[in-house]
Amino acid sequence: MKVLAIFLLVAVTGIFAGEYKEENNVLVLTDDDIADAINEYKFILVEFYAPWCGHCKALTPEYEKAAKLLSEEGSEIKLAKVDATVQQKCATKYEVRGYPTIKFFRNGKPIDYNAGRTGADIANWLKKKTGPAAVTLGKVEEANKMIEKDDVVIIGFFKDSESDGAKVFTEVASSVDDLPFAIASEDALFKEFQMEVDGVMLYKKFDEGKNRFEGELTAENLKTFISGNQLPLVIEFTQDSAQKIFGGDVKTHILLFTDNVDADSENMLAYKETAAGFRGKVLFIYININDEDNGRILEFFGLKKEECPAVRLIRLEEDMTKFKPESDDLSAKYLKQFVSDVLDGTLKAHLMSEEVPEDWDAKAVKILVSKNFDEVAKNKDKDVLVEFYAPWCGHCKQLAPIWDQLGEKFQDNENIVVAKMDSTANELEDVKVQSFPTIKCFPKNGADVVDYNGDRTLDGFSKFLESGCSKDAAGVEEEEDEDEEEEEEGEDGGDTHDEL
Repeated sequence: MKVLAIFLLVAVTGIFAGEYKEENNVLVLTDDDIADAINEYKFILVEFYAPWCGHCKALTPEYEKAAKLLSEEGSEIKLAKVDATVQQKCATKYEVRGYPTIKFFRNGKPIDYNAGRTGADIANWLKKKTGPAAVTLGKVEEANKMIEKDDVVIIGFFKDSESDGAKVFTEVASSVDDLPFAIASEDALFKEFQMEVDGVMLYKKFDEGKNRFEGELTAENLKTFISGNQLPLVIEFTQDSAQKIFGGDVKTHILLFTDNVDADSENMLAYKETAAGFRGKVLFIYININDEDNGRILEFFGLKKEECPAVRLIRLEEDMTKFKPESDDLSAKYLKQFVSDVLDGTLKAHLMSEEVPEDWDAKAVKILVSKNFDEVAKNKDKDVLVEFYAPWCGHCKQLAPIWDQLGEKFQDNENIVVAKMDSTANELEDVKVQSFPTIKCFPKNGADVVDYNGDRTLDGFSKFLESGCSKDAAGVEEEEDEDEEEEEEGEDGGDTHDEL
């Protein structure tokens, strides 16, 4: 009987193991079976999504493309998805706070996926996490197939695969998640690819087609070489390219806003000519202003469609800094000088500001712009509570009636000012706003600025002001509020400050 029971148990387990719902090579998991799938598959990538999330919708075809590619290769890696708005138990367990959240499970242990969002990016990242950092090529056909398959491929040609150079190459390959690397040691490969001595080649399906690494082969130099050559000289900003643009090592970006994206147009040709002189130092990006999804970016830079074509430059260091050319000239000669002046530090950052409204102090809530901010907010005789908002921000709209009530409550208080500033049209050199709404108190007597993270209620704000903007009364932002903010950003295309 025991033998029969064991046989039946094995048979039943065999019938039900792996019977998951599947759509286009992607497993569809629920609270009831996600743990089984994670335990069953050695390698599984899980996307936690929301049906209404714009980023999730854009990811779907690429996610399915990666799943199909891996399936066709006979890979043991599985891709899965979970509707986190319905399957809330597992969403809570795996700390899903925004959409999409993508986690990779290796032998049941999760790590966050943070690479590109194209099918090739996803597949390459997974291969890196589950196989060798650099595959070994034995035949010319294998190398040609690899170069044909991916947009960018890095091949290290080393007669001795255990040489110091090969070890440096493998080290870098291990640290770059979303690009395929290979090592070639056979004489036939050296001959076919015209490599007389050891070296590294980057093959790509754009611009000049390939780049050869020059100089001393160190990890730092090789990473710089790859970073400078893995993207086109001029790249369009899209949801697909955003991760590559902002996730790279080059943190100085110039942006051309245009409605003519023809590569042979006068402005695009001048832009590309300029880009050639700053490869590896500056990313040259163009933004199609006819794409409605890019409206927020125009707003972020204070631009209107009728003012385009135009260029702006940003430096993404500890704080973001914007630069505006002094002329509308888009010739290669002028653009080269503009970029050089920014890199040399001879051009000052550009700060947007509206004109001071005539009725800025007519109501209980005072209206601030960059030009009157210091005069009002840094008045040493008053505590000034400022809401930095964006006109399109849903949370800001919800806060508006409460903020008006707060202003009316303290309107006759000689020691307190309640104010607001549109941070999409006004910028400050010493106050950086990364999300909306941001609420800060500028205490009297020049004391340190206090960030308010407490309850966004009339009572919460009132107690904070009555405490003299005490840090103890400023509160700690609740996790739930953070989750809601991320969900809103995911639905409407993301907070422009985060994207840029």
